Amino acid sequence: MKSVRTTVMKYVHVKQRVFPVGRLDRNTTGVLLFTNDGDLANALIHPKFEIEKLYRVTLDKQVSDGDLKKLRHGVKLEDGLAKVQSAEIIDGSKRQKVLLSLHEGRNREIRRIFEVIGYDVRQLDRVSFAGLTPLAFHAATGDF
Repeated sequence: MKSVRTTVMKYVHVKQRVFPVGRLDRNTTGVLLFTNDGDLANALIHPKFEIEKLYRVTLDKQVSDGDLKKLRHGVKLEDGLAKVQSAEIIDGSKRQKVLLSLHEGRNREIRRIFEVIGYDVRQLDRVSFAGLTPLAFHAATGDF
């Protein structure tokens, strides 16, 4: 018997039908947008529109400068070259946290990229999607 996983939709209680834009895997936290507009959803997730997704990645060990360079130039995955827009060490993280910017969002892409270059992702948090952050939501709603 196949077990049924709970999805985020179990926790969304609005009258109008909405759906998530893109996805976060079950071990990733962070910004997830919902809409009832299919055209908007497509514009936000289709790679040709180059919408930025920003992630804070916590790793099992310190990242070398050489590996940061590999990230920026591209890492070969089984489904093609994966290239980040930017990769920067987060100050004060002892080189174990990286801020990554992506325009594409293939399945488990960040975890697979780091696995190929020899790192284990301990925590992955999407901190921004199309320029929207949790703080932007709080500012817009007045909910602090």
